[in-house]
Amino acid sequence: MKKLLVLSALVISCIACKKETKQTNPVTTETSTTSEKLATITKVAEFTGQQVTGVSVSQAGRVFVNFPRWRPTVKHSVTEVVNGESIPFPNESWNSWTPDTPLTNTTFVAVQSVVVSQNELFVVDTRNPFFKGVLSNPKLFVFNLENDSLTQTYTLPNDVFFKDSYINDVRIDRKNKVAYFTDSGHAGLLILNLENGTFKRVLTDHVSTTAETDHLTINGKQWVNTVHSDGIALNQIDDTLYFHALTGYTLYAVSTAVLINGTTEDIEAAVEVVDKTAAPDGMIFDQFGNLYYADLENNAILKRDLNGKTTTIAKGDMVRWADTFSIYNGDLYYTNSRINDITGPIPTMTFQVNKLAITE
Repeated sequence: MKKLLVLSALVISCIACKKETKQTNPVTTETSTTSEKLATITKVAEFTGQQVTGVSVSQAGRVFVNFPRWRPTVKHSVTEVVNGESIPFPNESWNSWTPDTPLTNTTFVAVQSVVVSQNELFVVDTRNPFFKGVLSNPKLFVFNLENDSLTQTYTLPNDVFFKDSYINDVRIDRKNKVAYFTDSGHAGLLILNLENGTFKRVLTDHVSTTAETDHLTINGKQWVNTVHSDGIALNQIDDTLYFHALTGYTLYAVSTAVLINGTTEDIEAAVEVVDKTAAPDGMIFDQFGNLYYADLENNAILKRDLNGKTTTIAKGDMVRWADTFSIYNGDLYYTNSRINDITGPIPTMTFQVNKLAITE
């Protein structure tokens, strides 16, 4: 999540001018959602007055979360949940930044995502607190979870982001040694070569990365905001990257080989429409190729199988804007960020990390 800005009439009028994606045959013609017995949901952690968005669980079962700097009352950007307590990660110093202190390379400013891959924690720092514009070049910090030390910092160069960029989520492709990002503030994707640190930006203002609407309807009320390319998921079975605008109803995909090696024209031509879906936030694939994502407008979590059949696996009061997902030991972890519920200060509001069992 996410860039909470309503597009001006000028921008809306330009959407019709976006470059069109290749309209290939969808992977499936299944668009209906069926329901099976809903999973039992277990609360993992709860935070009062601190809005959690990201969660990622390591191979050792360590649970990491992040709190975006959308308001001045954020206590910590990144923490580890230990016995139900929220412990600053990697320490208090890294989480000490405030708007009246200098920007440094050893403090988090506005973290939007945390992702564990092979015992490393990748932390996406948008450097865009309060959605008031990027203060300095966004960064990807990498920590070794053996000793919680910083091992690498990737700094986005000026030519791959904009003043209104909000670098939202990341997926790590170990096979190809690259990372993929979404920009939900200024529509587009980014690719990072993890070996040499070079970035490239693709699909900027493309129809596949641009929001389709300026609102969602949740619990009978309109949540008015325009959020571009947000959810992102890597299917390692078919080496394909899937992505979705938050305020949109179309799932897109593109081959990782084309993303990495193709020209701008190659990439735009290779984008495929996968399916019409519910409006989601984060997304994740399991090892079997099933895709899990939220149905924000219906307080639900959906599973899309290899045949394109979509099933509701969780729904109700314990699913309140399922923002980010992580899979560990047969359980799907997710955050309740409750973005649509917030109308003012949040000192007494509670936000959760929950989990539910998933099976093939």
